[in-house]
Amino acid sequence: MKKTPFRLTPYQVQWLLIVGFVSVGYALYLRYLAIEFSTVALACDAGLRTVLCTSRSVATALFKNNVFGIVAVVIAALHVIRPSIVLLTGGLIVAGLGIVLYNVALSGIAIGLLILGFARPAPATA
Repeated sequence: MKKTPFRLTPYQVQWLLIVGFVSVGYALYLRYLAIEFSTVALACDAGLRTVLCTSRSVATALFKNNVFGIVAVVIAALHVIRPSIVLLTGGLIVAGLGIVLYNVALSGIAIGLLILGFARPAPATA
């Protein structure tokens, strides 16, 4: 049985660039303008009910329990076993969120595994 290498088309690369920038951009927004910004933190802790405060509390609960890193490693391991654009997209989103939102170690391992998903034997030449 011959395995073909996993290669991305130019459209898939553009899709991954857009998804990566949006996920890391949202994580930066959430970290610096919701979690670490003192006026927003004080308002949310005082009981303000907005979408930003809900996003802040969900993100805080997720990164305190290393959910971003664990999910990123699981998706990346599945991508190494069976590479697909869907797994690569999901892994990129979760790993980008994890790197910015304090789950650096596991998300870094996941990024390494996502890159390893491209390591397939070269096609044999005749």
